[in-house]
Amino acid sequence: MKTKLCLVLFTAMTLASASFAQDAQRDQPSAKAQDRISREVRHELLMLPYFGVFDNIGYKVDGYTVTLVGQVVRPTTKSDAEGAVKHIEGVEKVDNQIEVLPPSPMDDRLRVRLFRAIYQYPALQKYELGVQKPIRIIVKNGRVTLEGVVDSDADKNLAGLRANGVSGTFSVTNNLRVEGSKS
Repeated sequence: MKTKLCLVLFTAMTLASASFAQDAQRDQPSAKAQDRISREVRHELLMLPYFGVFDNIGYKVDGYTVTLVGQVVRPTTKSDAEGAVKHIEGVEKVDNQIEVLPPSPMDDRLRVRLFRAIYQYPALQKYELGVQKPIRIIVKNGRVTLEGVVDSDADKNLAGLRANGVSGTFSVTNNLRVEGSKS
């Protein structure tokens, strides 16, 4: 009788530990699954209807949770981003930390002047091609931040100089990254 009881307890403990190990594996997706989720999040964000050159959205995939960060001009872009990511297979939680920039006619006019100063300058016109512009222009209360990717340090510096030359800017933060560099 004791032997049967010990055998039953041992079997139950073995099954419980195997079940616990399987649950722990389910808590974290494989690297391949995380890569797939990351690619789908990027695709969904780029397909947002009102995601433009004056918006900047980034994301981080941690397990089954996606954290959205950045700045957008329209509140609907923030909610659209969350909705698009929420429906991706494998995503269980979306932490939406996207900031909606305050509405300001002065900032709107500054955005247009910055766009013209950067994208219509002959040396930077190559970045104007395509639907998704690689240089993001974020304006908040007259303070400008450039985000995105360019081909060279010269283009990064030139975009920063062009933005600094626009009247009405209080400060310019150049966060542009050079394609292929580790910075």
